[in-house]
Amino acid sequence: MNKNALVEFSIAHPKLVLAAVLLVTPLFLAQLPKIQLDTNPKNMLPPTSEVRVWNDSVDQTFGLYEDTIVVGIVHPRSVLNTGTLEKVRDITAEVLKVKGVAGRDVVSFTTIDNVTAEAGGLRVAPLVTKIPRNDAELQALRKTLFENPLFVDRIISRDEKTTVIHVPLEKGANGSEVADRIREILAKHPGEEQYHVAGDPVARDTFGAQMFKLMRVFSPVAGLIMFLAIYAMFRNLVLAASMLGVAIVAIIWTMGFGIALGFPIHIMNSMTPVFLMAIATDSIHIFNEFHFRFRETKDKRAAIIETMEAVGRPVRYTALATAAGFAVLIFMHVVPVKVFGVMVVFGTLALRLFSFSVIPAILTLAREEKLDRAAAREDSATSRSAKVLGALAAWGANRPKLTAALGLALIALAALGVSRIVVNNNMVAWFKPGSEIRIADAAINRAMGGTSLGYVVVAADRPEAIKRPETLRYIEGLQRHLETLPAVGKTVSVADYVKRINRVLHDDDPKFDAVPDAADTIAQYLFLFSTSAKPSNLDNVVDYPFQRANIWVQLKTWDSAAMASVIRATEEYQRANPTTLELKPAGIAYFNLVWNHEVVWDMVKGFLLALAAVFLILAFNFRSVRWALIGYVPLLFTILLIYGVVGFAGKDFDLPMSVLSCLSLGMAVDFSIHFISRLRQRLAEVGADSARDPAALKAALLWTAARPGKGIMRNAVLFAVAFSVMLFSPLTPYITVGASIISMMLLSALLTLLYLPALIVLMRQWLFKTGEPK
Repeated sequence: MNKNALVEFSIAHPKLVLAAVLLVTPLFLAQLPKIQLDTNPKNMLPPTSEVRVWNDSVDQTFGLYEDTIVVGIVHPRSVLNTGTLEKVRDITAEVLKVKGVAGRDVVSFTTIDNVTAEAGGLRVAPLVTKIPRNDAELQALRKTLFENPLFVDRIISRDEKTTVIHVPLEKGANGSEVADRIREILAKHPGEEQYHVAGDPVARDTFGAQMFKLMRVFSPVAGLIMFLAIYAMFRNLVLAASMLGVAIVAIIWTMGFGIALGFPIHIMNSMTPVFLMAIATDSIHIFNEFHFRFRETKDKRAAIIETMEAVGRPVRYTALATAAGFAVLIFMHVVPVKVFGVMVVFGTLALRLFSFSVIPAILTLAREEKLDRAAAREDSATSRSAKVLGALAAWGANRPKLTAALGLALIALAALGVSRIVVNNNMVAWFKPGSEIRIADAAINRAMGGTSLGYVVVAADRPEAIKRPETLRYIEGLQRHLETLPAVGKTVSVADYVKRINRVLHDDDPKFDAVPDAADTIAQYLFLFSTSAKPSNLDNVVDYPFQRANIWVQLKTWDSAAMASVIRATEEYQRANPTTLELKPAGIAYFNLVWNHEVVWDMVKGFLLALAAVFLILAFNFRSVRWALIGYVPLLFTILLIYGVVGFAGKDFDLPMSVLSCLSLGMAVDFSIHFISRLRQRLAEVGADSARDPAALKAALLWTAARPGKGIMRNAVLFAVAFSVMLFSPLTPYITVGASIISMMLLSALLTLLYLPALIVLMRQWLFKTGEPK
């Protein structure tokens, strides 16, 4: 079969090709209204994953909520005044009525239980049932608060300027919507107080809402900028519109395909349109070469055929390399990583199909007089841009040893930067420092125990073991050890309740603020407390066979590294104090640590496998391992330099950065394929022996840099300009992606046009000793 059969069919029947695409596209477009967002990190892992099963069992055992919003109320002097306490009371009452709030377990001044002694027994009642009206009553409340460790850093800050309301959410509630409703409530209570709304569900669901909004705004804006950039390059509205149209249709097909298969839009595949815009720009090599060919032949049909013969192979293999790089993700463990891989592969294949059908059809229908005017500017001998690109290649070709030495020095420096990279994830940090989410989280973490919550579950080998004094003292010792960590703001366990009860029943004598010596006494205390308090007070920290206890660990940061430090400290304590007790982490902070580790390392594993797959594709394309190794250099340079800068800049290697590793793989190798393929074509045209002639080789290199190289630079500049719009995003992952893509495109183009000529000249005896090119 003729390898150009699709191209020739599209030239012969351009309207039929375009009509077919226009008929199919509405089928994919009809799927878009069914789009569903999923920003819950929990769904990053399959339901059967060990951490999900474990966390669900812990939640069920201790009656815990998956999500909690923290409402901070800050007064410039003290929240312990009549006016602020009234506001806390009224805000709490209104929050209890918000749909999605687990009202029975909301914690604030007016709902948290206070343990006191009464007639030789325990009295458990809400801390504030009546708002204090005078200094004596306020002083009594202050004394009650600060003499009870269960209150300090949990609902009152040590400087008494901040109090919080803990708002647990029912399963399935949208954190962003509940937070918005709470903000409406807070707006009705103005005054000296400052209000803050924070917590994982707020950050997560707000990110999801803004992510969806940015998808709707940035895609068309980026498309518009891309359209203007293409028009500035070719001064042809039809060609500019056609290239943008191809990218948009591919995005519609891909997103419709994913939605039709039931894939939700999550943090990873929300960037699919961005990636496809990047991959779509590879078609500019067709437009670039076509204008050169049309200028030379003045025959539109012949120019299209010759163009596709010249660039068809590199375009085909860049698509194959990109698809292979993302196809590897399909075999990863994490479900959203698989989905992301499926969607980008589908979109890449759709784009390449359009490259050999829609684009030739559009060129066939384009008016010749407009093509002629655009082609008149395409002269590799006189064009200013061609001269600049040729000079760039000449610098490398004429100074190959110096260029190679500088490259090696940069690699060494970049490797040092890469060694400094820290794997970490923090969803709150995905918002800009001046955002409401970041300000709220910082303010509450600065004053209180922390907005991020993890657990350490203590399991004994038999029932009733938690009631033993040595067990409670072990738990207490672990708490004190964990509280030495900078990231830990507060810990709470059943030991704290037992100590509090012991003190209260001994006339509030501080020396009895300790775990009793007798198990029977502890059992009695827990029984009295369970019959007097809300069930959740005790349920949250111990199970009823009293075989497992739950230590609450409040963290002052959402960095996944914080929970990692808790796990290390727990293991250290256990090694220093051997025990038969089993200590195991749990909670949302632990889950964030696990999914961050699994997703990021899944991407890294996929990236390494993709590197191998791309090398094989390069070797097959060039029919040479030597040329594949040379073509690999700009790819490795680009990746090392970008991640070296990340390491030196102190930027965490998080989910957005791991996703970018796949894009860097596809983009950086594309330019090498185009450059080397066209160079070898040129050498074959002028005669194989010229490859051994340094002058002839340099001439071919300069021609490649000036003509196909113009397509490479256009590709890089086009995409960099279009996606500069992402730098203005309120979400830092989008800024990271935008800045990295801009750097990646320009850097890989520069390395291709400067470093490849130097390497090829330097290694020419090795490259051509088998008689290449053929």
